[in-house]
Amino acid sequence: MSTSTRWFVALGAMAAVVATAPNIQAQSAKLDDPTIVAIFDGANTYDIEAAALAEKKAKSHDVHEFAEMLQRDHRAVRQQGRDLAASLKVTPTPPTNFALAKAHVDAMTRLRGLSGTAFDRAFLQNEVDFHNAVIDAMTKTLLPAIQNAQLKDLVTKVAPAFVAHRDRAQSLLDHLK
Repeated sequence: MSTSTRWFVALGAMAAVVATAPNIQAQSAKLDDPTIVAIFDGANTYDIEAAALAEKKAKSHDVHEFAEMLQRDHRAVRQQGRDLAASLKVTPTPPTNFALAKAHVDAMTRLRGLSGTAFDRAFLQNEVDFHNAVIDAMTKTLLPAIQNAQLKDLVTKVAPAFVAHRDRAQSLLDHLK
């Protein structure tokens, strides 16, 4: 996965937080660069944890490989986010009501209770749903809230890669036996 794709995956995860928040307009008004950086780090950490679970529990070889890829990519992206925060001298400030944290706990609890093909399907469906929400939030909420020009430019350039990531999860789900 290219650096641009990795950035987009992580930024997409941030957007999902905004997309799942109860009041999107209020959240976007409060979404500043320090909050975006904190969401960025949290989203990548959560994706690493979910993919690690999938790597252990997946029945399908393809789902297992997808989980390995997610871990590898999100570790790299998380580090890039931390490096960017340091270079911009931004102190990450998590949102007071971090919806992604609760969603992650709920998803992990649900996934831990599944096995075999049921796990694979639930994991992949979660990925598809997450990416669909991110694509919507990216255009409607996150892009308008980003203050840093470099970050905004990057998100704009890599948007098509996130669609491809969602499509990979959907393809795996469609072909799961």
